[in-house]
Amino acid sequence: MSNQSKPLGEAQKKHLKRLAHHRRPIVQTGANGLTEAVLAEIERGLNDHELIKTRIVAGDREERSNMIAEICERTGATLVQRIGHVAVLYRPHPEKPRIELPGPGHSRRALAS
Repeated sequence: MSNQSKPLGEAQKKHLKRLAHHRRPIVQTGANGLTEAVLAEIERGLNDHELIKTRIVAGDREERSNMIAEICERTGATLVQRIGHVAVLYRPHPEKPRIELPGPGHSRRALAS
């Protein structure tokens, strides 16, 4: 399933980071790396929640980056944020989106004026 979602604007990423802050990783890659079972769990998490954290257990930074890129490519998710071993992924539900994103030009300053 390689249906890449459209790129997110900075305001949208900021909004998603805020929503993801208190969430715990719901999927963790194991010693076997990115297996079909792990991908199935990520798919399930994205379908149920749209925004998930996943813990990537890999040897080095480059290996983690490659694994995250593969997850995004195979699931159609967008990487919102990566901090160490944790990646925040977002994919809107195709029929019933739960998370409402701000428009691309949205800013908090504009609302305060």
